[in-house]
Amino acid sequence: MHGAVVLDERGVVVRPALIWCDQRTENQVRELSDVFGIDRLIQLTCNPPLTNFTLTKLMWIRENEPENWRKVRSVMLPKDYVRFRLTGEKATDVSDASGTLMLDVARRAWSAEVLASAGIDASLLPSVHESRDVCAHVSPSGAEATGLRSGTPVVAGAGDQAAGAIGMGVTHPGTVSATIGTSGVLFAATERPAVDPRGRLHTFCHAVPDRWHVMGVTHAAGLSLRWFRDQFGAVPNDGRDAYERLCEEASHAPAGANGLYWAPYLMGERTPHCDPNARAAWIGLTASHTRAHMVRAILEGVAFSLRDSLSVFHEIQVPVKTVRLGGGGSRSELWRQIQADVYGQTVEQVATEEDAAYGATILAGVGAGVWKSVDEACDEVVKAVRRIEPDARNTVLMEQNYQTYRRIYPALRQIFHTASD
Repeated sequence: MHGAVVLDERGVVVRPALIWCDQRTENQVRELSDVFGIDRLIQLTCNPPLTNFTLTKLMWIRENEPENWRKVRSVMLPKDYVRFRLTGEKATDVSDASGTLMLDVARRAWSAEVLASAGIDASLLPSVHESRDVCAHVSPSGAEATGLRSGTPVVAGAGDQAAGAIGMGVTHPGTVSATIGTSGVLFAATERPAVDPRGRLHTFCHAVPDRWHVMGVTHAAGLSLRWFRDQFGAVPNDGRDAYERLCEEASHAPAGANGLYWAPYLMGERTPHCDPNARAAWIGLTASHTRAHMVRAILEGVAFSLRDSLSVFHEIQVPVKTVRLGGGGSRSELWRQIQADVYGQTVEQVATEEDAAYGATILAGVGAGVWKSVDEACDEVVKAVRRIEPDARNTVLMEQNYQTYRRIYPALRQIFHTASD
């Protein structure tokens, strides 16, 4: 999601894509805030301006690479460029388009006011479709390149988080997904656009017609663990998966990591701080702490950062009845238990691990007529296989530690923002 792929009049890529986690557009965010006012932009798109969104990346190219910008005739999101190569059609879907800051999310169409005020020609953008709709067919050249049959229908699909929610059966209010991949995401389906007036959450179109979702994002979820693996390794090196070994190591440390905290701001932060200049830190480190405590603090810190989003859900009265876990983080028994303890409620794990790919397959099946609706498909093929109950003793400790965790970002912000001034 959020990437910017820019093409010339021949359909050739003009420059390497700026991907979702690129943070270079802070000046463009300020510019949009000045042009619209944050409140007006939330009215138009249901979202405040953030460095991640595609519009800010287009503005950055225009302002910093004018020669490249003069060549641009089409703008696409990354998955839609794949479809373009496969079919020759320039199309996107409402869920992925929601993350561009150019979509009127409430009306599920490009916002003429945003485009005009930001100076983006509407002719640059692809057509917008519902996620389950057939919007293209495999072309002869696409068939030759892939081995797929020419004329095979291609549905619009979805952004990874909306597709992942479909794969986990998160289509109705009350069921929430907590996904730990490179980033971490809390995702809740809604029957109307539910907007946080403070702009801490994203409000996007869901991959189900006439449904929306709210989404909180922490940038460095699984990335925190990967960073630790890359910098410090995983021991012992016995041929097992490195993440499995790290989680086993962390299991030897007690809940709460003996007062050690991890603030997972390796790449700035989105929810709830919207601060690209946030910085990561271990807090409370002593000579008695071991690697096991450090890894456990990472697992707990990521769960705390996801709970930040859960807290905002409660503030804006988004119902949370069931939490389903997804992404690579759900493979870890310890991380599943930590999430149950931090959220203070039972969590579920579904049968499939590749949630986004599974959800995209479901959307293709609906588009091809295998099922009449996304809801019908999810009811038939998405099953919870495991329920993890919170440990009562750990839940009390995690609640206390979460209240301490919430005091960490304001302290770090005072340090790092002062240092950068």
